[in-house]
Amino acid sequence: MKLQFLGTGSGMPSKQRNVSGLALVLPKVTWLIDCGEGTQHQMLYTKVKPRKVTAVWVTHLHGDHVFGLPGFLSTRSALDGTEPLTVYGPKGLKKWLEATLRVTGSHLGYELNVIEFTDGDTFEQDGHIITVRKLEHRFPSYGFRIQGPEKPGTLCVDRVRALGIPSGPIYKTIKEEERFEYEGKWYDSKEYVTEPTPGKVVAILGDTTPCENARILAEGADLLIHEATFMESEQPLARKYGHSTTREATTLAKASAVNQLIVTHISARYVGREEEFEQEVVSDFPSSIVATDFLEYTVGD
Repeated sequence: MKLQFLGTGSGMPSKQRNVSGLALVLPKVTWLIDCGEGTQHQMLYTKVKPRKVTAVWVTHLHGDHVFGLPGFLSTRSALDGTEPLTVYGPKGLKKWLEATLRVTGSHLGYELNVIEFTDGDTFEQDGHIITVRKLEHRFPSYGFRIQGPEKPGTLCVDRVRALGIPSGPIYKTIKEEERFEYEGKWYDSKEYVTEPTPGKVVAILGDTTPCENARILAEGADLLIHEATFMESEQPLARKYGHSTTREATTLAKASAVNQLIVTHISARYVGREEEFEQEVVSDFPSSIVATDFLEYTVGD
């Protein structure tokens, strides 16, 4: 999985950060996680292609997370996107999108499916399993745990050759079938292939204060993407508006034993204080990155 951050600010756009938008680039398709105002404009500066987007996952319906969605959907159609697109989001998303497209006379040249989820729902999309959990915000907000597909085991070539089997099409059979036959004798393939490798796990949280569901989503993830709208000194302000601080994000990362933390949704009040902000994050959890617009990150093998 590769992630391309299209907007990393909170509330409203600034010269440094656009509002929320994230592209998850998979081997053959792309997803969007939120689509704030100007997201499609941000895409113009990246390799993300609207026609390759097969799904949009909306964490919540605050404007800085969805106001760019109608425009993106229309642009995808104008660029001759014809493959179906599924938009997942909280209750109310379908009504809002249908009304917006109808009132503006927008016609889409592809099939649009809108699925409204609730806490605990699980979906399969493009070979990945996505679990949805409700978070704690002043407006219904959700997070996602994305489980990548299992990676097949590799052939134990030395053990196969020890049977006297030369290289050839049978090697593929051993990897793909439960049993294989050689010179009249049958063998169990699992004895000659390593165990499958579990798929990578990415946890992406919408706007939230610390809560149990955030921990459930983040547990053992290869990557956690967590909002950090405020620095720790402004924790009362974070709580007032239903957000998290830098220290609350790093605390969850440590408690959940994640491999990597990326914080985003950062208030414009920290323009000019980027070094101070980053230091507060990294000093508490060294495997951290403070997201910036257009940051690329690959969840490696």
